[in-house]
Amino acid sequence: MKPNETLLNTLLIDEDTLVFTDDEIGDEHISTSVDTPMRADAFEMNDEEKIAQIEYHFRQIMETLGLDLTDDSLKGTPKRVAKMYVKEIFSGLDPKNMPKIALFENKYQYNEMLVEKDISFYSNCEHHFVPIIGKAHVSYIANGKVIGLSKLNRIVQHFAKRPQVQERLTMQIAKELQKILQTQDVAVMIDAKHLCVASRGVKDDTSSTITSFYGGKFQEEATRAEFLKYIG
Repeated sequence: MKPNETLLNTLLIDEDTLVFTDDEIGDEHISTSVDTPMRADAFEMNDEEKIAQIEYHFRQIMETLGLDLTDDSLKGTPKRVAKMYVKEIFSGLDPKNMPKIALFENKYQYNEMLVEKDISFYSNCEHHFVPIIGKAHVSYIANGKVIGLSKLNRIVQHFAKRPQVQERLTMQIAKELQKILQTQDVAVMIDAKHLCVASRGVKDDTSSTITSFYGGKFQEEATRAEFLKYIG
C-alpha cells in the first residue's frame, strides 16, 4: 500500500455503517473497541527482541527527519526510546506486568464506600502517540473482600501504560476491579488533558476530558451523589 493512500475504516452504529478516514478517527478520537487491539502473536518476541526492533526502526525515523545520529546527544536516542516504550510507558500491554493482587477478608465489616481519589497517571493517545496526563478517582463497596489501597493506584497505572483512548481506559480499570473484587459496585472517573488536543490539531490547552463508569449500587442516584461529593 502506498504511504499516501487513504485508508477507510467502518464503525457500526444503530445498524448504519459510518465510514471514517484514518485522519478523522484520529482527529475525532474515535475508539473502535473496549479491549486494547492486540495481534495474536503480540508476545512471541521477548522484551529484548522488541527493544532491538524498535531501536532499528526509530533510528530510521530520526534519519528520515534529517537528524545527525553521530551527534553525542542523539546517537543513544533510538535505544533509549525503545527501552522506554517496552519497559516503561507501554509496559501495560504485557499481561505479565499486571500487578499481583491479594484479597483480604473484610474483618472490620466495613460495608460503606471506599474512595481513592486523585490517582495521577500518564498514558499515551493511541491516535498520535502523545501523552494523556490525568487523575483517576476509584471507588468500591466491599463484598466480603478488600484489597490494599496501593493496588488501586497500580491497577490504574497498569492500564494507563499502553496506547489508549480515555473511554477504554475508564472501562478497563472498572471491569478489572469488578473481576478482582467480585462485585459490581465499582465507580471510576477520569479527568485528563490530551496533548493531541493541546499541542496539535485544535491546539486547545485549557480543556480537559472527563469520563466515568458506574456499576452496581453506583447506578443509584444517592450512591453516585455520595461518590461525587467525596471526589469534590
